[in-house]
Amino acid sequence: MNQYYDGNKDKGSFQEHDVIMRGRKLLDITGVKQVESFDNEEFLLETVMGFLSVRGHNLQMKNLDVDKGIVSIKGKVNDLVYIDEQSGEKAKGFFSKLFR
Repeated sequence: MNQYYDGNKDKGSFQEHDVIMRGRKLLDITGVKQVESFDNEEFLLETVMGFLSVRGHNLQMKNLDVDKGIVSIKGKVNDLVYIDEQSGEKAKGFFSKLFR
């Protein structure tokens, strides 16, 4: 069963996830459950499709709407990486390296 919003069902517990980038300078991300951490070089977001790491330079949170699950980030974006949680131990290992 698809746990994400598909446009044909009542929104209820379903939520879509989109990442829209404009010229490597502005990101609009929907389907954000939580902002785990952020600074001017990296944002770590928990989305409905897993953890998303956004790395770059001079990153700033332009907009945050927790109720709607929307985050806007501005700055120079270098990469976007989804961190799949196939194993809890692998995810913990990645996060411990990330936050040293």
